[in-house]
Amino acid sequence: MAYLSIPNVVVRGIAVCVPPFIDENSNYPISEEDRIKLISTVGVARKRVADDSTCASDLCFNAAEKLIEELSWDKKEIDCLIFVTQTPDYILPATSCILQDRLGLSTECYTMDISLGCSGWVYGMSTIASIVASGFGNIRKALLLVGDTMSKITSKEDKSTWPLFGDAGTVTAIEYVAGNEGFKFHLATDGDGADSIIIKDGGYRNPFSGDSLKLQKFEEGIARTNLSCYLDGMNVFSFAISKGPQSVNKLIEKYSIDKDSVDYFTFHQANLFLNEKIRNKLKLEPEKVPYSLENFGNTSSATIPLTMVTELREALTSKKLNHIGCAFGVGLSWGSVYFSTDKIVCPELIEY
Repeated sequence: MAYLSIPNVVVRGIAVCVPPFIDENSNYPISEEDRIKLISTVGVARKRVADDSTCASDLCFNAAEKLIEELSWDKKEIDCLIFVTQTPDYILPATSCILQDRLGLSTECYTMDISLGCSGWVYGMSTIASIVASGFGNIRKALLLVGDTMSKITSKEDKSTWPLFGDAGTVTAIEYVAGNEGFKFHLATDGDGADSIIIKDGGYRNPFSGDSLKLQKFEEGIARTNLSCYLDGMNVFSFAISKGPQSVNKLIEKYSIDKDSVDYFTFHQANLFLNEKIRNKLKLEPEKVPYSLENFGNTSSATIPLTMVTELREALTSKKLNHIGCAFGVGLSWGSVYFSTDKIVCPELIEY
């Protein structure tokens, strides 16, 4: 069983950057009935969309620059940078290497890319916390950059994906502190469901070809190429409403966490109807489960830190809080994390 307890690490700050352009779903060219369903049931009224020249790394870079400044961290002391995304700058080199240079970090910095979507922040936290904790203080300060520009890999003519997904970049600052309780994780994977969320062409299993660019119509309102993201909504829904609550309960049981002592349960922002099913299964009060879906949509790997900053910023910066984050999706991959924050640095939402 993939349980991890990682002591001696703390969250020092979280920052989020989004593109300035707001895409209103009220303008999406579908029937009025579908628009009402989209906004009321799925919960997405609008989202941010990056322009052609802006990548996920640009959004994460601007979030990191602001957070480093507000933390007053010396860049020479940041010894680890991990970048989690499914929309990297290039096939190669790793974008984390480019970000190390752009941020002006030491060439002695440990860098790595992780290719994960929905569960990416939870998995990224487990990875970066493990590295920092296992160094016994040799790596004291680290940055977890997590973000995606989903607008670049979804078809505007696919009503099952385009109105749902938004773009965002985030950074979470982690520091080694001996004696701190740290983080606790439950993590899981089921690759049997890999084709439930997939871009079929463009990798090395199905290399790019002329046919990859052909727009195919599957039903009314759903047309895409093989370079666009396919989402099997029913399979993902069934998976998420089962595995999400199970993961949270397993985490709580394994580590004897007092559920009532958790201030906020921040879930991957899949869609409102699905997330409410999870909240009700876990018997959680609405005020303990924040949502950012209405204004930002599903920002893939960035949803949990984005929701924390946009919905909980005042509490995060003013008091000590206990959190459980839970994410689920592409892979299929899912996991939960329990951690505390204590008056952390959270700049206001950044636009770039």
